[in-house]
Amino acid sequence: MIETHELTRHFKDVRAVDGIDLRVAEGELVALLGPNGAGKSTTLRMLTTLIPPTSGTARVAGFDVTRQQRQVRQHIGYIGQGNGAAHSQRGRDELISQGRAYGLTVRAARARAAELIDSLGLGEVADRTVSTLSGGQRRRLDIAMGLIHAPRLLFLDEPSTGLDPQNRANLQEHIVALRREHGTTILLTTHYLDEADSLAERVIVVDHGRIVADDTPDRLKAVHAGDRVVLTLATGADADRAAALSARVPAATVTRGGRTLHIAVPGAPALVPGLLADLRADGVTVAAVEVSRPTLDDVFLNLTGRSLREGAPVAADLDLVGA
Repeated sequence: MIETHELTRHFKDVRAVDGIDLRVAEGELVALLGPNGAGKSTTLRMLTTLIPPTSGTARVAGFDVTRQQRQVRQHIGYIGQGNGAAHSQRGRDELISQGRAYGLTVRAARARAAELIDSLGLGEVADRTVSTLSGGQRRRLDIAMGLIHAPRLLFLDEPSTGLDPQNRANLQEHIVALRREHGTTILLTTHYLDEADSLAERVIVVDHGRIVADDTPDRLKAVHAGDRVVLTLATGADADRAAALSARVPAATVTRGGRTLHIAVPGAPALVPGLLADLRADGVTVAAVEVSRPTLDDVFLNLTGRSLREGAPVAADLDLVGA
């Protein structure tokens, strides 16, 4: 459904997208992750024909994005970060108008609008003006507008931004149902890591306009992050001895901040009892211990040295032991 080769987009001296090779198969649900400015939205805008590439090639639904823009647009749905419906119009009317713009007859557009209103739970609000709808209702209306022509491929650019947790959960359920019931291929960008982890079968991490990782969420976490143990030591001297001892653990990376050690290591739950026994035998007093599974933010931090959520650099005063 999507295939790119050395796709680039430059804005004056800025390489927003710098040679992306991307392949998405029919029926996949893929999350595109990265900090602000990584090139995610620019990539989506090229794939949806909103802006032309500077160089490289891209085919979407079998059509070239520069030479066959009309055909591409006929086969895709695109839900951007802003609301697409006019605030003074009724939701149902907006859906019918969108269907007509895609060439549906009036009867077909009305029937399709009614179908989407029912499936997305908009029945009670469809005949109200858009300005009176809640954020979650508007977002579901945006999705309905993107689906009015039954596209084979749906682009979702940060669909949950600005929604409260309940509406986020509802929207995620609709996305899962959409793929299950219609086999729609979905490419989404998001800053909500739990959303990408729970929805996507494949995660692509982008930084500085290039793909730096591409795999399933579980494999990315296993390969690029590992489990994490947080030790809080009683004194600075205890922290010194604990850091030296922890660094001897195979495949462990130890990050120290004051009296706290963050130890990234595969299979942490099984290693902790032995590590604590060794620390006690060495006279080290452990005040607290916590074991956690890695997150996709840990993956991005390990790959780029920045937080996926904020794009912030790692604190300069952290000591890296065994890195």
